[in-house]
Amino acid sequence: MTKGLPNAKNASTHIPWLYDIDPEDTNWIITSSFMIFTMQTGFGMLESGCVSIKNEVNIMMKNVVDIVLGGLTYWIFGFALSFGRSPHNNGFIALGDFFTDPRLKDPLKGAIYAAFIFQLSFATTATTIVSGAMAERCNFKAYCIFSFLNTAIYCVPAGWMWGEHGFLKQMGAVDIAGSGAVHLIGGSAAMASAMMLGPRLGRYDNGIKTLPLGNPVNAVMGLFVLWWGWLAFNSGSTYGVSLLLGVGLNCRVLLQLSGEKWHYAARAPVMTMMSSFGGGTTSLIYSLIRLKGRIDAIDIINGILGSLVAVTAGCFLYQAWEALLIGCVGALLACGFMPIFDMMGIDDPVGASAVHGVGGIWGVLAVGIFAENPFPLDTTNGRSGVIKGGGWYLLGVQSLACVCLVAWGVTSSVILLWGINKIVTIRMEVHAELLGADLTEHSVKHGNVGVSRAISVLGPVLDPKDIENLDNVGMNPMHERNLNLVKNLSRKKRYKLSRILRDVTKNRNLGINLARNLFPKKKSKKEGAAARKDVPAIQVDEVAAPPRMAWID
Repeated sequence: MTKGLPNAKNASTHIPWLYDIDPEDTNWIITSSFMIFTMQTGFGMLESGCVSIKNEVNIMMKNVVDIVLGGLTYWIFGFALSFGRSPHNNGFIALGDFFTDPRLKDPLKGAIYAAFIFQLSFATTATTIVSGAMAERCNFKAYCIFSFLNTAIYCVPAGWMWGEHGFLKQMGAVDIAGSGAVHLIGGSAAMASAMMLGPRLGRYDNGIKTLPLGNPVNAVMGLFVLWWGWLAFNSGSTYGVSLLLGVGLNCRVLLQLSGEKWHYAARAPVMTMMSSFGGGTTSLIYSLIRLKGRIDAIDIINGILGSLVAVTAGCFLYQAWEALLIGCVGALLACGFMPIFDMMGIDDPVGASAVHGVGGIWGVLAVGIFAENPFPLDTTNGRSGVIKGGGWYLLGVQSLACVCLVAWGVTSSVILLWGINKIVTIRMEVHAELLGADLTEHSVKHGNVGVSRAISVLGPVLDPKDIENLDNVGMNPMHERNLNLVKNLSRKKRYKLSRILRDVTKNRNLGINLARNLFPKKKSKKEGAAARKDVPAIQVDEVAAPPRMAWID
C-alpha cells in the first residue's frame, strides 16, 4: 500500500493515511476491490485444475470457506489487528476498531468502509494461497477451523508493513501491493502446512516426478483470471488517483503536483504486464530445455505467477527493463524451486510455496535493488534502491522484512495447525483420501476417474452402502429410471412411441401443457408419401467407398 502527501484536511487533526482519501480516490479503491475479489475465482480454477478430479469440488469449497469464514474473522478482529486506532497500539500489533462498523455521523465513515473492503480483498487472497498446498489430504472440517483463524496469521504482519504503528513501516520497509505481506506470508504458511500434513499417499513412491493435472484447461483459465485480477491488485494499491497538497503551499506548486498519483496508477499495470512478459518467456524456455522440446503447462502457469508475485512489491517503482528482469528472475525461482521442495519431501500440489514464498522474497528484495523515489509520493520515504544510488539502507530493511515475515508465517502456521490437530485431525483418513474428498466430504460421486474401483477394492473392509446409493455427478437419475421404463415397455409390447410415452407419464403432473401436445404426432399416409418424394434418390455411383485403414509406423 502507498500513500500521498498530506491532505489539507490534516492541518487541524491527524487522519491515518488509510482514511486520507477523497471521493475520487474512494471510487478507485472500491472498483479495484471488486476486481481483486475475482482472483478467488482464479485461485479456485487453478487449484481445482491441478488436483485430481475426485478432489476438485473439495478444493473449490475450501476457496468458498476462505471468503466466508476468513471474511467473518477479518471483520471481527482482522482489520483491527492491522489498522486499528487505539492508544494501546505498539510496533507489533494494533488493538482498536474491532467489529468494524463506523457510526453514521462519523465523518470518516465512507473512507473506513472503502478501506475495509479493499483490505478484505487482500486478506482473503492471502488465506486462499494456503488451500492449494493442503489439497487432496486435508480434513475439510479442520480446514474450516484453520480458515477461520488464519486471518490472524496475515493481519499481524500486514500491520507491520502497512499500519502506522508497524515497526517495519516505521523503519522504511516498502511493499506496495503485498509481495511480502500477502504472498510471502501466504507462501510461508503454505510450506508449513504442507510439511505438517505430509505428502499425499504414495506421492514420492516413484520419485519426484509431478503428477498429472486433473484438468489442465481449468488451471490455465485460472491463470487468466488471476492475471486480470492482478492488474487491479497492483494498480489499485496506489490507493487512489488524486493528490492534493497541504495548506502552506503556493497555488503554482499545488497546480503542478495535484493529481500526480494517477500517473503511478497507470504505471503500475504496465510494469505488471512487463514483468509477466519476462516471466512467461523465461518459463517457456525453461520448460523447452527441461523437457527437450515439450511444454509443461504447470511450468508456464507458475512461471508467470512467479513473475507477477515478484513485481508486486514495487509495481510502480520500476522502469520497463527492470520489471522485465524482475519477472524473468521470479519465473526462474518459481519453476526451479518446485522440484527442490519435492526433493525435500514437501508435497505442494499447486507449487504455492515456490511461487508465493520464494517469489515473494525476491519481490521484496527487488525493491531494495531497483526502486526509484516516486516523487511527489512518499512511498519510499525519499529513498532509492542500490543501483539508483540510494545506498544499502533500503535493501537492508527489505531483507529484515523478509526474515520477519518468513519467521512469522512458518511459526504461526505450525502452532495453529498443531492446535487444530488436537481438536480435529488435520489429515483426512486413508480410505477417504483413496476415495476422494468430493465423495467422502461432499457426497459428489464422479464417474470414470477411479472412484468406482476404490469403492470395489475397499468394499470388503468398509461398508459401501451409502456410497453405492449415490448417483454419479452430471446425470439425472430420474431420467435414467424413466428411460429404463421405456426400454422395458418396448420389449414387452410393440407399442408406438406415443403409446409408450403415454404409459410412462400416466397419472403424472405435466403442468399446464396438454398431453397431446407433448407426444409425437402420427403422420398420415399422404404426409409420409409426400416426404418420401422430397428426398432425392441416391445413385449407386454417388456412394463413396469407405476409406481403407492404413497402419502408421
